[in-house]
Amino acid sequence: MTTFDAQQLAAESWFQSLRTRICAAFETLEDEGAHLPALPNAPDAPGRFVYTPWDRTDHSGAPGGGGRMGVMKGRIFEKVGVNTSTVFGEFNPEFAKGIPGAAEDPRFFATGISLVAHMANPQVPAVHMNTRFLVTTKRWFGGGADLNPALPRDDDTAAFKAAFKASCDRHGPEHWDRYSKWCDEYFFVPHRNRMRGVGGIFYDWLNVESDADFDANFAFTRDVGETFLAAFPAIVRARMGLPWTAEDRLALLRYRGLYAEYNLVYDRGTTFGLKTGGNVDAILMSLPPEARWD
Repeated sequence: MTTFDAQQLAAESWFQSLRTRICAAFETLEDEGAHLPALPNAPDAPGRFVYTPWDRTDHSGAPGGGGRMGVMKGRIFEKVGVNTSTVFGEFNPEFAKGIPGAAEDPRFFATGISLVAHMANPQVPAVHMNTRFLVTTKRWFGGGADLNPALPRDDDTAAFKAAFKASCDRHGPEHWDRYSKWCDEYFFVPHRNRMRGVGGIFYDWLNVESDADFDANFAFTRDVGETFLAAFPAIVRARMGLPWTAEDRLALLRYRGLYAEYNLVYDRGTTFGLKTGGNVDAILMSLPPEARWD
């Protein structure tokens, strides 16, 4: 039986509790928007999450943890996935070379939450958020959140970034400048010569070398989750009743093509999940339900 230490258990428990509260908040938005016009293929009733547990087998054949995939297809959220996972075992030798602390010992532990929401109304931005805790011979936190509108609005962008700047400022004077810039660089789509969205924050390798490091970096990671839970539903609530046109919907579907291209070609989280034998449906949950390339 695999046993986890106190840090691993604390991180896993937090990510699962955050998932529960985010899913409840999104279902509340579905209830609030039940009277609004919906897409022709939308359900008659407000959407609800369907949860699917999955187990992972390590590349050696041994049990390697698993996760819980939560997907909702509703009237406000055309498709949203909120997944948690806790996986462990050994990296395959080639992949281990690229992971901090794994080249000398391929054993690993990873737990986290990953979320992508694709909205029915083109006036409401799509969004991505994830936070995670990884353990090899080193330990670190990573994550972030970024806004992905097909029809950008300066006020939504400003509100989203202001919320995360405040979160960053609570934990380090350099956090916002560093992590907002990192977000812009990480979510850049080279073959399109543009960013995937309008920004947010991205951070990685917040190293844990002492209990004090764990406490500080875990506190920041929790704040990122709390900030997302406060900021994004507020944007949805303000925009989900706005009218939209067929041209707006076409712009949304074309934007989703860009989003899919980035996630399939460049996203490190997609690569990590596939290279470590994760659940393919959960990993590709980030792909939109419909997209166009024309």
